[in-house]
Amino acid sequence: MALFAYRSDMIRTAERMLSIKAISPESGGAGEEKRADYLERVLLNWGLKPRRYDYIDEYKAKRSNLVIKYGSRQKTLWLLAHIDTVSEGDINLWKTDPFKAVVKNGKIYCRGAQDDGRSVLSGMYALKSLLGKDLKYNFGLVLVADEEVGSKYGVQKLLDEHIFKKGDMFIVPDLASPDGAEIEIAEKSMLWLKATVTGKQVHGSTPEEGLNAFKEAAKFALEVDSYLHKHYVKKSKLFPTGSTFEMTKHEKNTDSINIIPGKEVLYFDFRILPSYKPSQVLADVKRIARRYAAKIDVEVVQRQESRSTAPNAEIIRLLQNSIKRTLNADARLVGIGGGTFGAYLRNAGFDAAVWGIGTEIAHQPNEYTCISDIEGEIAVFSDLFL
Repeated sequence: MALFAYRSDMIRTAERMLSIKAISPESGGAGEEKRADYLERVLLNWGLKPRRYDYIDEYKAKRSNLVIKYGSRQKTLWLLAHIDTVSEGDINLWKTDPFKAVVKNGKIYCRGAQDDGRSVLSGMYALKSLLGKDLKYNFGLVLVADEEVGSKYGVQKLLDEHIFKKGDMFIVPDLASPDGAEIEIAEKSMLWLKATVTGKQVHGSTPEEGLNAFKEAAKFALEVDSYLHKHYVKKSKLFPTGSTFEMTKHEKNTDSINIIPGKEVLYFDFRILPSYKPSQVLADVKRIARRYAAKIDVEVVQRQESRSTAPNAEIIRLLQNSIKRTLNADARLVGIGGGTFGAYLRNAGFDAAVWGIGTEIAHQPNEYTCISDIEGEIAVFSDLFL
């Protein structure tokens, strides 16, 4: 059956899947359980038997993962796509309901349509298109929870289950390049920091009697920004923009304008070239913090380092060849600043290629995926197995 024969069915699956919120409890959601329930029913209706791995998180929510291995070959090629999404952000910036899929002009608009709904669909429908055919490798499909906030209840747990075997190969379709001609083989280290600045709260008219935590926090944040950008300046072929060091989240301090705040909490998102050690960056930030009159406590929220996949790894060569045959493109190797669970696979000793087709609009309002991009991914995946 031609791949395009699945288009209507695929769009119906997309509409139903994307309408089921799958946001981490840490971000105010209920987790992936209901979305996994729906996708499990779809796969069962296709005659497949997914294994389900549910984990209960600290919010008592069920974090659900689905695993399928189809075929009887010695080696498995795994596709891993995540089923969780982020929140909608500022609802006023959306032209449509962010959690009701709208199909228009060859695009599907919805939160999570691209990240990572596109690749959930391409993985599922590539597998459906290959059912009953003689494959070169077992088709492994993993629909994973908890990617957006650290993968603690997703790929990290699955690695502990010993599902994957030595010699298996991995594609993480969680990259967006318009022509599908980029393969990510390396990621920057990720370091998220929380800084709690404690001063002394007083009346707004008597600042000399207190210590303005807001002012101390602002000076500290700017000094950190200036120091790191001056001292961590390396760039490379894979990472031409170098490391990034950004102030991001800021917690509420006081409700009143006439109060000098005594406490400030702010956050940093650092994406660091592999040639630098995150431990050294952390030490520099803590050293700067000690110089302030206010007490500044710096703690790690998330830290992730990753080895690289060798440019000549088997999965890289296979994927480049399939991209050439199906898309007529010469795939180039890149590094990215964003984190994927390719990092966890690489650190566990597996070769992983992060790849995908699309325009990079993840986490933005009016997120969409092109139906043709999903079908392009299906074509490449089908070629890989045949």
